[in-house]
Amino acid sequence: MPTARKSSPRIGSPVRGSKTGRPIMVALDLLGRRAALRIFWELRHGGQMTFRALQEACDTNPSLLNTRIKELRDVGLLEHEEGGYRLTPEGRKLMVSLGPFCEWAEGWRGA
Repeated sequence: MPTARKSSPRIGSPVRGSKTGRPIMVALDLLGRRAALRIFWELRHGGQMTFRALQEACDTNPSLLNTRIKELRDVGLLEHEEGGYRLTPEGRKLMVSLGPFCEWAEGWRGA
């Protein structure tokens, strides 16, 4: 029997760690999925990447990459144009928001 395909996480719908689907929990669920943060990392400088280049950079299989791309596009963080995939303005805002978290993590690592 085929497994049901998981849909993109939605605010107000249950996600891992939250039955209520609070926005922060939905964002953490989405970003905690395998290869999701890696996609953001590879696109962090505002450029575009083709599917093949993104697959190679993320070191993942095409099926998983397709799933993550679909999820990130569904929630408005990633878009596709003629030159490839890139972060949307909302995706770029997320990257800026992750900056302080990265700084915290670097300090935590050194503690």
